[in-house]
Amino acid sequence: MQKEVEKYLDKIKPSLQADGGDVELVEITEDGIVKVRLLGACKGCPMSTLTIKNGIERTLKENVPGVKEVRPV
Repeated sequence: MQKEVEKYLDKIKPSLQADGGDVELVEITEDGIVKVRLLGACKGCPMSTLTIKNGIERTLKENVPGVKEVRPV
């Protein structure tokens, strides 16, 4: 599952980097929780919750079987 998650995060990264931000994978738990760290302009951005839930989480849940949720750390 980790390689698939990383593959889709790599597809999301260019949009975040275009706005001065980035995302890194921290951990994937056994129960399908993907923990990510937002970096750069994304860190502390008021829209970061939407980025995680409507962007990253939606993409991963649609494309990677077993992903239940994405959480920031």
